[in-house]
Amino acid sequence: MKKLILPVVALVLFSFSADTSKLTEEERQMVNKLLTETRDHMLTVLDGLTDEQRNFKPDTSTWSIADGVEHLAILENTFGELVHKAVADGPNPALKDSLAFKDEQIMPVVTDRSNKVKTSEAFEPSGKFGSFEATLQAFLDKRTELIDYVKTTDDDLRNRYNNNLPFGAVDGVQFIMFTAAHTERHVLQMEEVMAHADFPE
Repeated sequence: MKKLILPVVALVLFSFSADTSKLTEEERQMVNKLLTETRDHMLTVLDGLTDEQRNFKPDTSTWSIADGVEHLAILENTFGELVHKAVADGPNPALKDSLAFKDEQIMPVVTDRSNKVKTSEAFEPSGKFGSFEATLQAFLDKRTELIDYVKTTDDDLRNRYNNNLPFGAVDGVQFIMFTAAHTERHVLQMEEVMAHADFPE
């Protein structure tokens, strides 16, 4: 009897352990809600803008709306690569107690426009995608890939980490939340440009 019970117990424990390594349905919905809402907010802001409006700069130190879209397209690709790199790197339990934020703090902190951040040269807009339409499509394609990944992945994102952000370590779920928050930050920047007194009619 003992020989029968032990394998059953082991199987139950193994199954429980495997299940807890996956995203919960609540986590999937929460993350994809942020990814979808921030994408849709950007599309709403961009809707109907002319070339002149998209390329308007309030001053020489401020990005145009088109610049902001290109920056987002560049980083959307980079962020997706970093998610998969974190998964490939494997778990790093030493970082589990070193997370910079709780989940609910990420959106408010990253979207706070009073805290100005200078991006690195690699992420500066330079016209690399060609047309505005191609640039926007590059962003949308990568965002769709990320949404689909979150919907279907069994990767243990809560035990994968990114420790290369300016403010410290985040786990895989939080890093994808950061991706959405980064989009929202720059959409808010676009709205600031549109609110400028000299923004073209």
